[in-house]
Amino acid sequence: MGLRCGIVGLPNVGKSTLFNALTSTAAAEAANYPFCTIEPNIGRVAVPDARLEKMAQIANSAKLIPAQIEFVDIAGLVRGASKGEGLGNQFLAHIREVDAIVQVVRCFVDENITHVEGEVDPLRDIQIIETELLLADLESVEKRIPSLEKRARNDASLKEELELLKEALSLLTEGKPVRLLTAKYSNDQLARLQLLTSKPILYVCNLNEDEVLTGNALSQKVAEFARAEKARVVNVSAQIEAEISAFEKEEDKKDFLASIGLEETGLSKIIRAGYEMLNLITFFTIGPKEAHAWTVSKGALAPQAAGVIHTDFEKGFIRAETISADDYITLNGENGARIAGKLRLEGKDYVVCDGDVLHFRFNS
Repeated sequence: MGLRCGIVGLPNVGKSTLFNALTSTAAAEAANYPFCTIEPNIGRVAVPDARLEKMAQIANSAKLIPAQIEFVDIAGLVRGASKGEGLGNQFLAHIREVDAIVQVVRCFVDENITHVEGEVDPLRDIQIIETELLLADLESVEKRIPSLEKRARNDASLKEELELLKEALSLLTEGKPVRLLTAKYSNDQLARLQLLTSKPILYVCNLNEDEVLTGNALSQKVAEFARAEKARVVNVSAQIEAEISAFEKEEDKKDFLASIGLEETGLSKIIRAGYEMLNLITFFTIGPKEAHAWTVSKGALAPQAAGVIHTDFEKGFIRAETISADDYITLNGENGARIAGKLRLEGKDYVVCDGDVLHFRFNS
């Protein structure tokens, strides 16, 4: 399974600049006017993971395949998007197709870059987009409930969905997002509703280069808002990310980051927050042919992890030979882990942990 994040924001907040930097492409035109991105641009990037590289070196793997995350650059939303303003209906449809929302919020002041709402006010910007998503969801739920009520009379299996939709309607009527129901329902249950405000959201504060380390008064307001909403927030500078993307060698990127006091890229922070939002972890398969990182939901059992690789692996699952990535690296590979007694045989009830190196045995 992969992770698909939709990058949203008002026009001219640095959304497309950040997308270009994250995907190291110029696919999304970053221009100083609204609606320069009409069709969503899609870019896939490798999930940074130092463990994979170290284990690939130990196993002398011929090929290294990192996990992938997909970013979708969705054109800037404006007031009235839920009613079709500014190509809003098209943009809202694109948001329905992603797993999580990454909202870029402008937290920098630059007189040379216009703001569609005039002054820079990140909380107002957040509320504009949230309101449009709420209105779109409210219209959708109000249409769906009467039809579902009729069908549920003859199909008891629909009653749970109906109850969930009614709870969603109650929240939306109060002006609150459906994602607040995560305390009662799982992400999977909410995802099946296909509602915009049910999707986990990450706020990305776009700051000037000289403020990204400490933040500023604007980003502090966003952080306080996110805490109240139990959402996640990261600080980045789209301009710094653009500079980093220009370096071809990883060593040069690290040197540049160190020179400005940063330990990691904005991409790494966004990906880590995205995995946490969606309760995802990484496991590995390591061998001479390839070192491969895979993504699975936290709490997944060993057969489910096997199914991520191939459905036949899950159907015929027998057991999983398991080593932690730390042990694999510290003990210099599978043989060292086996000798040290760190290789375990796990069955169908084993809950996969982040960093597990798994070798599946199955009946073909």
